[in-house]
Amino acid sequence: MARIKAVFRSQAIACTGKKLYGHKHRDEYLSALGAGALRRRAELLYQELEAVQQLRRQARHDMIVECRKYPESKLLCSVPFLGPVRAAVLIGRVQTPHRFRTKRQFWAYCGLALEMRDSGEYRMVNGQVERRKRPAQIRGLNWNHNHELKNLFKAAATSASASNGVFREFYLGLLKKNMQPEMARLTLARKIAAIALKIWKKGEAFDAEHLKLQAA
Repeated sequence: MARIKAVFRSQAIACTGKKLYGHKHRDEYLSALGAGALRRRAELLYQELEAVQQLRRQARHDMIVECRKYPESKLLCSVPFLGPVRAAVLIGRVQTPHRFRTKRQFWAYCGLALEMRDSGEYRMVNGQVERRKRPAQIRGLNWNHNHELKNLFKAAATSASASNGVFREFYLGLLKKNMQPEMARLTLARKIAAIALKIWKKGEAFDAEHLKLQAA
């Protein structure tokens, strides 16, 4: 898909969004390339895309069928915005929730933990090493993590924040506390991850009360 879009961008042809990849407007885009070799290249890339999309649909189906063999998939799918595909990725990457003693360890594995460090934590005063009273600064999220799980929970939080449900109510409550939208979505992603870990460990389905019991 990126290679197809690059062909049209190289000719300064506007191609934002996903309209470029469908069949409805394909001839319109191809006609803008003329009748030369560049158009032939785009046609071959479209054929490659169609073949890959067919394989993708089949692989998606097989993955969901395989995931349903595990009883925990039903529990994870009970969490709003954790559908069968995300549940399959979660089970495949985590294997067992008992690897993580606490939710904070799970957040670090998913790239949702806050990185706090300070290069000037200690200083010399009158020949003695003293620790600064200033607390360590927050440097963002931890970088050593599983990228697929980070994308999974961030995507779930983004969808949940824009759709009606208990998670959106939780998100709006954070905004009312003057929290920035990006930080509110991060907090929501951490909340969803904590709930998924808890119900997976305890073997119980999702309950809206988990939003009150789990601190994010």
